Amino acid sequence: MSFLQTANKVFENEIAALTRLQGRLDEKFNQACELMLHCDGKVVVCGMGKSGHIGNKIAATLASTGTPSFFMHPGEANHGDLGMLASGDVFIGISNSGETQELTSLLPVIKRKGIPTIAITNNDASSLAKHADVALNIQVTKEACSLGLAPTTSTTSTLVLGDALAVALLEAKGFTADDFALSHPGGSLGKRLLLTVDDIMARDDELPIVLETASVTEALFEISNKGLGMTGVVDAQQQLLGVFTDGDLRRALDKHIDIHHSIVTEVMTKGSITIEQHKLAVDALNVMQQHKINALFVVDADRHPVGAIKMHTLLKAGVV
Repeated sequence: MSFLQTANKVFENEIAALTRLQGRLDEKFNQACELMLHCDGKVVVCGMGKSGHIGNKIAATLASTGTPSFFMHPGEANHGDLGMLASGDVFIGISNSGETQELTSLLPVIKRKGIPTIAITNNDASSLAKHADVALNIQVTKEACSLGLAPTTSTTSTLVLGDALAVALLEAKGFTADDFALSHPGGSLGKRLLLTVDDIMARDDELPIVLETASVTEALFEISNKGLGMTGVVDAQQQLLGVFTDGDLRRALDKHIDIHHSIVTEVMTKGSITIEQHKLAVDALNVMQQHKINALFVVDADRHPVGAIKMHTLLKAGVV
């Protein structure tokens, strides 16, 4: 048998198992969700070996989708870490056989603490299932491993069941993309949903500004000194009238305008595109892309320039 044939058999086995599991979901799934939805503490996930690896991932998925959760190793729990469990928590025990000694030895103490228990197992007659308030059976009849020994289909089914629980709770809680970003501030999504223009804009002495009476030469010096490829042009009340950019300079030269004796208002771009500082940085990116520009000014409600932002800044910040 070729490698590809073996791979296809694994896929067929695991897809079939997931299809069976989906068709057998019942009220017990709802009960498990209700226990976690009304949990005042944290959801503590526990499992040994491969079940532990899957449990770790389930706990991480729950935590990142609005259900406070962490993984507790059963071996360590037997030697002190069981103190992590507190009143108001919900315990999820994962064991294919439902008889994993490191896990079952914890059950009497968990019951004494009055902590609701959800079992994820493949054996309804097991100690874990009998102890649990809700027992979810993955109902896997055959592992994808040709020996029928290595946890493969059973771990996949457990993982998908955990994903189903997490997503069901996410929707029940009305968890939003903004909420997700708060749990992922270091990721690209977090930066796109949390970082504002005010967080990264150039300001104060970094801001290139000239008065409307300035010469083109003075405006060029300001562009060179501030390094944003543009300068704002303001009136006596410091309101933004327009911008003078490298592109404006090229157009002026094409028209043979004497830049040494011209006023900047003669060659600037009037009524420039701007953005407000409370807007998301990704909004600034969208504005730049829409108008095919590489920088823009940030203004307040009275059109006073308070900052500036360029594409390179967005790139450095990881927004792009």
